[in-house]
Amino acid sequence: VPKKLVTSVSGCADDALAGLVSCNPGLRLLQGHRVILRDDLPAIRGRVALLSGGGSGHEPAHAGYVGKGMLTGAVAGAVFTSPSVGSVLAAIRVVAQAGAAGILLIVKNYTGDRLNFGMALERARSEGTDVRMVVVGDDCAFTTPGKAGRRGICGTVLIHKVAGALAEAGASLDEIVEKVTAVSKAMGTLGLSLSPCSIPGSKPSFRLAEDEMELGLGIHGEAGVRRMKVLPADEAVETMLKHMTDPSNASHLSLSPGSSVVLMVNNLGGLSCLELGIVAGAAVRSLGECGVSWDPIPRLWALWNDPSWLLDPTESRGIRVARALVGSFMTALEMAGVSLTLMVVDEELLGLVDAKTTAMAWPNVPAGPATTRRQEVPAPMDVPRKPLDETSTGSAAVWVKRVLERVCRTLLDIQDKLNQLDREAGDGDCGHTHARAAQAIREWMHSRPLPAAPSQLLSSLADLLLEKMGGSSGVLYGLFLTAAARTLCGRSDPTAWADAMDSGIDAMQRYGGAAPGDRTMLDSLWAATKALHSLRVPGADPLQVLEAAVQSAEAAAEATKHMEAGAGRASYIRSSRLEHPDPGAVAAAAVLRAVLE
Repeated sequence: VPKKLVTSVSGCADDALAGLVSCNPGLRLLQGHRVILRDDLPAIRGRVALLSGGGSGHEPAHAGYVGKGMLTGAVAGAVFTSPSVGSVLAAIRVVAQAGAAGILLIVKNYTGDRLNFGMALERARSEGTDVRMVVVGDDCAFTTPGKAGRRGICGTVLIHKVAGALAEAGASLDEIVEKVTAVSKAMGTLGLSLSPCSIPGSKPSFRLAEDEMELGLGIHGEAGVRRMKVLPADEAVETMLKHMTDPSNASHLSLSPGSSVVLMVNNLGGLSCLELGIVAGAAVRSLGECGVSWDPIPRLWALWNDPSWLLDPTESRGIRVARALVGSFMTALEMAGVSLTLMVVDEELLGLVDAKTTAMAWPNVPAGPATTRRQEVPAPMDVPRKPLDETSTGSAAVWVKRVLERVCRTLLDIQDKLNQLDREAGDGDCGHTHARAAQAIREWMHSRPLPAAPSQLLSSLADLLLEKMGGSSGVLYGLFLTAAARTLCGRSDPTAWADAMDSGIDAMQRYGGAAPGDRTMLDSLWAATKALHSLRVPGADPLQVLEAAVQSAEAAAEATKHMEAGAGRASYIRSSRLEHPDPGAVAAAAVLRAVLE
């Protein structure tokens, strides 16, 4: 049985509603029932009240849509179970007693929901209440729907929004029923799943192979219309839209070029936000690749620039996505999947979609159309770099190149060793990262004259490593070299190099968060830096000081195998499992040795 984060299986629906109310001051629970109501019921006097609901497990539907401008109340059942007649009737009674000028029940087309809401409606009418019911069936899955008709799924949320805006504007019950009935006929939804879902305490309702996805399944895990191999997101979206708009499909949605639609990209519960964004972009492109306008001029321009779109049916819909709503609107517990809903709109209907609401689950996004055009702010202009004071020539240039070549050769020689050390506590790529740096430095120094000034040399190396090296190491070396370069500006005496090393270490600690003894590359560099302080002593032999610094770095690198990691990926590993030196410390010590030799 899959794991669930619940307090109890039997009480999970009640606990979820209680949590929702405790965190949202505008909501109230109806005593003795799984009913969520607006806290300002007196405000509905003289207006139509809207009630909806269904089984739990579809959150935020339906309680998340209770608020001014949407539902007056929502009735919940147990997980994937229709709410009781008694609870629906209690909700009707409480809004009727608050002075509602008629009540509309918005019901998804499932047998249990129709029966329980319908029975409550009949009893309320017998009590003299003016109550109607609209049944929403927006599922486009089945090419020949059976007697039960099309299932009610995520499009129901758009009906909540349209009806809520009308009620808030003072429309009559007859007007609202007429409008939402027409809207529901110009709307369609289709789901696609990568995994099943499971009711708390139960096993998954079905199984999908690792390489399978299912098209057209219901929000309770009911069977879809087709299983197929997992497709890339853009192909999956195109498959969905073709099925939804295929005229041979009796439950299809008719779309003509130039139509305007509201697109709802709904997370069925377990899809990552990253995947949802990819699907949303693919849907917008697939619907309106020819441009948001059907005017001939932009289409001729598109043809002139890329005639291939004439051969691609995915680029021939020409649908204007007037609004794109992306998020979790009606879920199926933890099902990893997505549904697409399209609702054909005109300006009047779009105004109802845009109308304000206090419902916590309705997305508060700026009103405006989606676009296939890449919306970009121009990149900032590069800050002009200070021109090189001079380039290195003669013996100085030969010496600098020789040193850099030794560093590169060393890093390439120890690539495998560093990767092996990194597998113990990281992702095994430390050697690859340093090899990228070595290759970048080689290409750079063979492509242009090297700066003669030490500060400009280090600054150029910092820029190179930040761009090419990658990983945390690239940023840390970049910080170190940038800070050191600033300190060396206009200086080149031995004391300046000691000061530059101090500046580099300070920058690494400030932004990297590591300290000496944390089992990182900082340990080697810190040990070398302390040894280099001897350069400040008058009469010190620079070569002897450098040799001592390198030996200190090598000893510190070896000592890291006895340290408990306090920073970096290794800090998440038990110290008893760390038996070898830190690869970053080993690499830093090796670089210093190569510089000295």
